[in-house]
Amino acid sequence: MTNKPIANLAVIGLGMATKPHLEALDELRGKVHVSGVFNRTRAKAEVVSEIFGFSVFDSLDAIAADPNTDGVIIATPPNQRSEIVSMMAAAGKHILMEKPVERSLQAALDIVAECEMNGVALGIMFQHRMRQAALRLREIIEQDDLGELALVRAEIPWWRDQAYYDEPGRGTYARDGGGVLISQAIHVLDLMLSLTGPAKTVQALTATTQMHKMEAEDFAAAGVTFACGAVGSVVATTATYPGEQERLVLDGTKATAVLNGGHLTVTWRDGRTETVGDVSGTGGGADPMAFPCDWHRDVIEDFSRAIHDKRPSRITGREALRVHALIDAMIRSNALQKTVEVETV
Repeated sequence: MTNKPIANLAVIGLGMATKPHLEALDELRGKVHVSGVFNRTRAKAEVVSEIFGFSVFDSLDAIAADPNTDGVIIATPPNQRSEIVSMMAAAGKHILMEKPVERSLQAALDIVAECEMNGVALGIMFQHRMRQAALRLREIIEQDDLGELALVRAEIPWWRDQAYYDEPGRGTYARDGGGVLISQAIHVLDLMLSLTGPAKTVQALTATTQMHKMEAEDFAAAGVTFACGAVGSVVATTATYPGEQERLVLDGTKATAVLNGGHLTVTWRDGRTETVGDVSGTGGGADPMAFPCDWHRDVIEDFSRAIHDKRPSRITGREALRVHALIDAMIRSNALQKTVEVETV
């Protein structure tokens, strides 16, 4: 007797961001079945089919109508999401989507509401949460071994060259919804909020440096207060050559935790220390895809098991709204030049 896959997924959109998705699905053969791939440029889909052996769908309608497809992975640019989500949700297909949910907080709210209305699961690819070091840090916080959280520092000193932004639509509000905040820093900010709880207020500055010719921001900094009572800071940029690993520091009353890329160091007040994780690349340098597919694999497997077990996935669309609310507040704060409240979602 052969084991059936826990889910059958189709992949929609085959741009640069899909590389770790495809590699992860390749590793998940036997657990997760790929019912097919689709791209608006069929030639790209055929190349993927030749490399991985996945079938090619001729249209979105064909995916929506396919009784053997349980869900879809949507990895298109953000401005193409709404129409695809509407079609797939109406067809009862569960959805795992590349970040962000959409280009604005309101558009993200609309997508989450639509999926909930149609009774389909919505998961978001925030793979940084699946790193071994991040999972251990969550465990430490849940066990109250960090103590009361007092100070939070998020630093994302990444680099993208001008060629990256020369791609049509990249770094624009119309296609991407913004710059470094929604396209790069969103991963670290989501991880931060998953550990700290929601942000309460923000005072921010965003700007485009002379390093890049682009419409949206390549630099953002903010002072943040959190609902838990902690205060903190965020600094994010894609203008720091050659790019460094992101850093998240949580200072508690019992210990300080430093998450440097995928490596965690915890230093307790009693002199104990603990280190967890590795120094794998995270895409902070000139090559945005310089990281392993392991974290994507774990998100996809969890999402597939959630479909099978009829439970929420570990990273739901509704939970992802918190980082959209924070980014929205940072943009509003810069525009108004004052402290603003982060919308409760």
